[in-house]
Amino acid sequence: MYTLKKSLGQHFLKDEEIIQDIVAALNVTSFDRLLEVGPGAGALTKHLLAIPGVDFKAVELDDEKITYLEKTYPALKGKLIHKSFLDIEQPFVEPFVVIGNFPYNISTQILFKVLDWKDDVPVVIGMFQKEVAERAAAKPGSKTFGVLSALIQPFYHIEYLFDVAPDR
Repeated sequence: MYTLKKSLGQHFLKDEEIIQDIVAALNVTSFDRLLEVGPGAGALTKHLLAIPGVDFKAVELDDEKITYLEKTYPALKGKLIHKSFLDIEQPFVEPFVVIGNFPYNISTQILFKVLDWKDDVPVVIGMFQKEVAERAAAKPGSKTFGVLSALIQPFYHIEYLFDVAPDR
């Protein structure tokens, strides 16, 4: 079994409909490589592994989650990177998509790290804390427009897709 660790910013998706909506957001682009950040208990992972013809990797810091994922999803063998996303090297040599239910305590830093790889990461699809998503998608001149908005918007078209209630 596994436990939720707030100290790592963990929050697990439980609602299958929300998970399907996140996976459906991948339809905006074609891709051959996919990196999941923070797979946790694998709610999203199980759907991502089912996408045919995709080179998949997932990065997870939590020892307990790594053990759980390896036991529950044998297809992840050799595909898990056991580190903080902030400490990994670029996981693919060719372009790749980043997706995840991002740990809330580092979601802004995740976006800044992705900027280092912007030439190889055409699309990022993520579950963010509401305030981070609002800042990322903020229009110039609005109250929420700031450093995050100004840094990522020149390189990415930001779409705020939907809200998720805390219990989902």
